[in-house]
Amino acid sequence: MQCSWKAVLLLALASIAIQYTAIRTFTAKSFHSCPIPNPVNCSQDTDAADRLCDESPTFSYNLSRKTHVLILATTRSGSSFVGQLFNQHFDVFYLFEPLYHVQYTLIPKLTQSKSTTDRRVMLGASRDLLRSLYDCDLYFLENYIKPQPVNHTTDRLFRRGASKALCSPPVCESLGTVDLHLEEGDCVKKCGTLNLTLATESCREHGHVAIKTVRVPEVSDLRALVEDPRLNLKVIQLVRDPRGILASRSETFRDTYRLWRIWDGTGRKPYNLDVTQLTTVCEDFWNSVSTGLNRPPWLKGKYMLVRYEDLARNPMKKTEEIYDFLGIPMDSNVERWIQNNTRGDRSSSKHKYGTVRNSAATAEKWRFRLSYEIVAFTQHACQQVLAQLGYKTAGSEEELKNLSISLVEERDFLPFS
Repeated sequence: MQCSWKAVLLLALASIAIQYTAIRTFTAKSFHSCPIPNPVNCSQDTDAADRLCDESPTFSYNLSRKTHVLILATTRSGSSFVGQLFNQHFDVFYLFEPLYHVQYTLIPKLTQSKSTTDRRVMLGASRDLLRSLYDCDLYFLENYIKPQPVNHTTDRLFRRGASKALCSPPVCESLGTVDLHLEEGDCVKKCGTLNLTLATESCREHGHVAIKTVRVPEVSDLRALVEDPRLNLKVIQLVRDPRGILASRSETFRDTYRLWRIWDGTGRKPYNLDVTQLTTVCEDFWNSVSTGLNRPPWLKGKYMLVRYEDLARNPMKKTEEIYDFLGIPMDSNVERWIQNNTRGDRSSSKHKYGTVRNSAATAEKWRFRLSYEIVAFTQHACQQVLAQLGYKTAGSEEELKNLSISLVEERDFLPFS
């Protein structure tokens, strides 16, 4: 039986459609010669097989070639300072703590969830939001901003003014050339509500996306994102001496750390002191850094450990190393910002999230803020992570206050490349 010309045409069009769909499906997925976690080509547990998997090429579907940067930190570890090293780069779209909205929507009234279930829910939602933001889908934020944005506009984005990209054209058309170096509060006043459509367009016009967060405890929590072929995610894990973190938190969050302040002032340790405010930091550091320094294959070329003290002592050199690891050219705007913001005097760090300060002096200031009793307690509680990160213990109050004695070992934490 002969087919009509219409039937032949329909069959031809259907064939073309099927081939097109197959091609799109193939190119939209990463290709692994050794799939994980159940590798077909490397099923035998031998050194040769492991080398075959390690050396096999992986092709990612990241056609934009953006570098996606995540600054993984904890509160009062210098993360706002590190964030500015990316915020000032002309080709980096920077977001300050977008996961704030996830935490305070899903887990209200809790600064840091201690429930395993809450943590799992929080991390799952955080990974989904991060993936969308790295894809410049800022509309996804609307699921967590309260009240719900209207017509994709909101005035409730947390610390919107901390992002230079959100405080400059085309996101903020009302600013002129004289407003290029606005303070955070002035940005919000002059720019008004945030248009997420314009913010999305600005994100897509930038070559790279950087996000800072203190709401992901460990680098292992990011594995799904690191292995996502749609992303080119690189993690900068920022750590700081736990003694410095405790001193900074006690001064910044006075009510939350009231009992620590009582101990510091009276010399008597309160019986109901919440020591998890300290030990949780040390445990998260230990677990996360151990993962990074063990160099698992999934972190190869994706992880760099940075001590705040090293950055504070030599900010230009350390920043150059960070950008070299990321494969992003250093920007003169970043260099200028470092020169202008790491030599401040005592009056230049009044705001608790400010970044203008004498960086080297700030890193050592905790030695005069904490009593030796609290320092000794911290050293005992965090002895493993102090040794792991190269922080020396002070054996006496005299040694603690003597700045000629360095409490930071010379360590070179090379990026995992």
